Amino acid sequence: MGVITNISLHEVQSIFPKYNFTHLVPTLSGIIDTTYIVSNEKESYILKKYERNIPQKVEQDKAYLQKLHMQGLNVPLCLDANKGWYLYLKLKGKQPKNIKSYHIQALARFLAKLHMQTQKNKCISNSIMESELLQALHFTKQHYFSYYKRFVFLKHFTLKTDALIHGDIFKDNTIFNGKKIGVIDFIDAACGTFAYDAAVALVGFDARKHHHYFINLFLNTYNQHAPKKITKEKLLYKMKIASHYYALKRVYTYKNTFRAKELLK
Repeated sequence: MGVITNISLHEVQSIFPKYNFTHLVPTLSGIIDTTYIVSNEKESYILKKYERNIPQKVEQDKAYLQKLHMQGLNVPLCLDANKGWYLYLKLKGKQPKNIKSYHIQALARFLAKLHMQTQKNKCISNSIMESELLQALHFTKQHYFSYYKRFVFLKHFTLKTDALIHGDIFKDNTIFNGKKIGVIDFIDAACGTFAYDAAVALVGFDARKHHHYFINLFLNTYNQHAPKKITKEKLLYKMKIASHYYALKRVYTYKNTFRAKELLK
């Protein structure tokens, strides 16, 4: 989330006149796409402008969210679009801060249900992720060589595929309304393995700070409902991959190591 393209409340009202918007609030974090929160007297919405040339991907994302919503998953539906702006219904609740057991169990149930749905869809390409990985490694080798030595093993990471995965379920991409979880930002969903999807989520939910309790709790819940069981050994290996991959992305994106260090502890 964050704002790259500025827009006024008056402009939003003219683009989406039937919603009678009364408030417009920019989000503060994020650097890829523009995101505002807009509201009227009855409801709040997410207003997005994708700052990348991905119209086909956006249309696929809209259809994907509709399908997941119909299967009972708590995801944001795209309600309207006009002049390059997309309007999503805002999920009720708030982002988690101090992670509890029920957060982990809800996360595991969501991913198991998500994977039950996505296993039905063919997905065979990881070319974009592989290209980004090589670019990031090349940059880090030139500018942060000591960190490059920690990341270089990622070159040998084989991006096998089970199906379409979210791949970015960090805490700030989840909303909790009590113990009910909602997940947002599916726009960068890609081909991958269910184990890697789970690993990213557990890294994002600070599971490593709680030793193995959260990992065991996640697996016990996930494996009851998932299309494929995940072993603890495999999950721990994927968590190492995930933490280093996202640390590498942070070095490459922010051109410093500050935001990468927390993932490498």
